[in-house]
Amino acid sequence: MAKVTGIGGIFYKAADPAATRAWYAEHLGINADTYGAMFAPDPDPKALTIWNPFAADTDYFAPSASTFMINFRVDDLDALVADLAAKGVVCVGEPIDEDYGKFAWIVDPDGIKIELWEPKAPA
Repeated sequence: MAKVTGIGGIFYKAADPAATRAWYAEHLGINADTYGAMFAPDPDPKALTIWNPFAADTDYFAPSASTFMINFRVDDLDALVADLAAKGVVCVGEPIDEDYGKFAWIVDPDGIKIELWEPKAPA
């Protein structure tokens, strides 16, 4: 049977796509053109992509009113969070450290909650 092999993209509407792309370039280092940004395959065993539907009444995406949240893998969560906070980016809650990685959350200029994840090496 044919099957899905991974996430092909994340697409959503933005009030000002050019300004949104500029914000992501400045704050998260994602350089995109009108077609978006491409992430090449990564041989790093920590380079996982997760797909998971949440309950309709979850508050995990709060304070965003959006029905989705974006998760980006990062290479140095502590340094990135410090840089984002210094630039005035809205941080949500405090970073946490779990068995499978460190997490922090921010809000983009369109009000979408972004989860930043520094995965730990698989056991």
